[in-house]
Amino acid sequence: MSDELTDLRNALREFAAERDWDQFHSPRNLATALAVEAAELLEPFQWLTDEQGRQLPAATRAAVEEEMADVLLYLVRLADRLDVDLAAAARAKI
Repeated sequence: MSDELTDLRNALREFAAERDWDQFHSPRNLATALAVEAAELLEPFQWLTDEQGRQLPAATRAAVEEEMADVLLYLVRLADRLDVDLAAAARAKI
């Protein structure tokens, strides 16, 4: 796993532990949350043309960035709970 993903994973472990969230972070719950966040990522693009989607207003782009971060965070947390090396899995996939 890359250093940045490892750092992010460790930060998420600490964040969840401080809040006693491990009890809620089952793989199923994390996968569900990931799917919800991915759906939220689609919302700003609904009904836009491809060109409009590339030229988002600053506020919309900021909201998209937040949703992308949510997706990444849940994915990293899910990978941690399942002991999956995301970088290795991605490399294997491509």
